[in-house]
Amino acid sequence: MATHNELGKLGEELAVELLLQKGYLILHTNWTFQKAEVDILAQKENTLAVIEVKTRTSAHFGDPQDFVTPKKIQLLVKAVSAYVEQQNLDLEVRFDIIAITLPKSSNASEKPSLEHLENAFYHF
Repeated sequence: MATHNELGKLGEELAVELLLQKGYLILHTNWTFQKAEVDILAQKENTLAVIEVKTRTSAHFGDPQDFVTPKKIQLLVKAVSAYVEQQNLDLEVRFDIIAITLPKSSNASEKPSLEHLENAFYHF
């Protein structure tokens, strides 16, 4: 597996742990529809949280959340519309980003930085 794939997988595992700690029910991970992949679909109370996970080893080129492009947002909205219809859900839909920056060193005392940005973007 390529290094960037391993980084993404680790980030998604950390994001799932964070969401579980916050009381979310994980419905799906890596759910795909046509050309779109939704990293995490989770539910908390009456809200379907659509989670895009961005993991980086450095913020040198920008914060992880800065890498969610308008094209990615468009694909997510399309995919989630299909998901809600397929599952016949009657929930509020919210688009979140979990931005993760991993420490560069393998020093066990350094923890990853995780930031859960609720309502990170809106669909129109």
